[in-house]
Amino acid sequence: MANHKSAEKRVRQTTKKNAINRSNRSELRTKIKGLRSAIAHSDKKLSVESLGSTVSLIDKAVNKGLIHKNTAARHKSRLTRHVAAVSK
Repeated sequence: MANHKSAEKRVRQTTKKNAINRSNRSELRTKIKGLRSAIAHSDKKLSVESLGSTVSLIDKAVNKGLIHKNTAARHKSRLTRHVAAVSK
């Protein structure tokens, strides 16, 4: 339990930031799962459409500090490669 005014404020800030991070991470994971599902079902149209928004969301996650830039690059590369394979 926080005993100082500043410690109580940090607890409030941390709680709020954790909720925001949880929401953003959940949105990112859901978007990636949706794209992977479209790829698995060989849905060319849906996978090409959702690739752009998924890559954008991955880039935003890097800027927000949710994931590391190399992790984002790996995800983007693999997803793009899979979508290209489905598109052929």
